[in-house]
Amino acid sequence: MAKTRRLITENLKEVDFVMELLDARIPHSSENPEIARLLGSKPRLTLLSKSSLADPEATKLWQEHFRERGRECIFYDCRTGEGLSRITEAARRLCAERIERYKEKGMEGRKLRAMIVGIPNVGKSSLINRLAANNKAKVENRPGVTLTKQWISTSLGIDLLDMPGILWPKFEEKEVGENLAVTGAIRDEVMDIELLACVLCSRLRERYPALLTTRYKLKEGEMEGLDDYELGLLIGRRRGFLVSGGEVDFLRTSNMLLDEFRGGKIGRITLEVPEK
Repeated sequence: MAKTRRLITENLKEVDFVMELLDARIPHSSENPEIARLLGSKPRLTLLSKSSLADPEATKLWQEHFRERGRECIFYDCRTGEGLSRITEAARRLCAERIERYKEKGMEGRKLRAMIVGIPNVGKSSLINRLAANNKAKVENRPGVTLTKQWISTSLGIDLLDMPGILWPKFEEKEVGENLAVTGAIRDEVMDIELLACVLCSRLRERYPALLTTRYKLKEGEMEGLDDYELGLLIGRRRGFLVSGGEVDFLRTSNMLLDEFRGGKIGRITLEVPEK
């Protein structure tokens, strides 16, 4: 984290603005408070990534939330291409004064340069590869793949400076850490997968009970009176994840639940909405 903080600070002067990527399923939890402090007054474009996995109504609420606070914000998705065409227009609005200064200096047409920042596994490399004019960024569905800075030319006419993902060392809110883990921003290898599955069951039964019952063929009222672990066992039994003696293989069930949530198979889900 210290190395990434240093890279961001040292390279801010080389860019016109910053693209901060947030996960549209958890915009609050995926917004590293350290980044705002590092950026200072540098213009910032907030991009809500993975929007095809998020609840569209909740995404609109988040977009309004950021705009009400004076922040340029758009949502996009690399898998569908939704929203990508709006990035250039938003960037030019954000940097209107800087573009005018370039014109006055005889530098009309100069490419804008942007630093791209965000937490691990938020989709920085996927965005770069979707926009890249030539060289590509390495992409894997796990955090911590981008380790050093790299410049990328894009089809938008914007040069991007990619930064490694940055997580903060201590989460003030327990729910923030849970949301980051459930969405895959923290490596599964260091987490209790069965506990994460219980957290996910809790979130889904509270916010999207209909999606949960439909996906796992639960009967009306069947969740009532069950704690989150018992709900997970019920889902595992419905899927037939049984071991000798008829016991549910809860580790297998837990991995399945997390994989299906992250892959959007349960439905379009957002785990948090802006506070009023």
